Amino acid sequence: MKNSIVNQAEQIASDFLLEKVTCSHHIVGKGFVNQVCLVETASHKVIVRMNNPDTYPTFLKEKWCIERATSAGIPGPQTLSVGVNAEHAYMIQTVVEGDNGLDTTVPPSMIWRKLGEYTQCLQSIPVTGFGRDLHNSVQDRFYSPPHAGSDGSWQGYVQYNINSLTEQDPLIELGVITMEESQLVRQWFEQLKLQKFRFGLCHGDLSLKNTIVSLTGEITLLDWGNAEVTVTPYGDIIQLMQCQLRGEGPDKEELKAFLEGYGTSKQEQERELNQASHVLLLKAFDTLRWAIDRSPDQIEFYTDLAKQAFNQVRRGQ
Repeated sequence: MKNSIVNQAEQIASDFLLEKVTCSHHIVGKGFVNQVCLVETASHKVIVRMNNPDTYPTFLKEKWCIERATSAGIPGPQTLSVGVNAEHAYMIQTVVEGDNGLDTTVPPSMIWRKLGEYTQCLQSIPVTGFGRDLHNSVQDRFYSPPHAGSDGSWQGYVQYNINSLTEQDPLIELGVITMEESQLVRQWFEQLKLQKFRFGLCHGDLSLKNTIVSLTGEITLLDWGNAEVTVTPYGDIIQLMQCQLRGEGPDKEELKAFLEGYGTSKQEQERELNQASHVLLLKAFDTLRWAIDRSPDQIEFYTDLAKQAFNQVRRGQ
């Protein structure tokens, strides 16, 4: 018996394609945020991705990213439609034939090297601003909503986290850092604030599960929901380092393959990873502060991540 998710995916696809659905199924285990279904009619095979109605802007961002990435030489599915109904925001995409990166016989290091090449290609896509929200698709501008203590810019983001390093800092009470270590972190963040970074588009969720490998070996990149404009190439590197801290993602050799694909020489890799560890610490602290304010049930998870990020920087000093 079909579940309600499959029934709704069938209805969305049928309304768009104006054809009767012949078969469908729920794809489980490859999408952790969206509900994903494969739907077939007599002449079409499509992927229907669904989420809450308020995720509609994220689907629009994904459509924009896929189109720009494809133009830059990064294979991706074609977006046929993005819409919202009473129950779901949805995206209809063409099916990319091949094996998921988790299931393919292609060595993971080859996929990670190609993902490094794709990350380099992303730098050619014109973007402005800073943040995860696509504010203006015509002007290619991204945006980070201001909040108390930050104007939403990169400089405001760094300064907010500097200003938060006080004697009353909840990160001290949580055992992430001591008061003495807080002063050390302040120095690191002050150095980040002074550096001249390049900003560009980052995918934000590079992983084997977000790739499809075709019979010819072409690697397609999926799921742009976490894409953002931030400091490059560190935005994607710190996402991979964060996965490593959680015991996921690329191992040490696969991360090296990624950096080689990006174009980082072996001589530069240690310096790049050291710089990335400081940016990761900034993000880990900022995300923990967000959890304290907005998502108490995630405090424990992000506290552990912040501790690991801090210890990683300390080891690299």
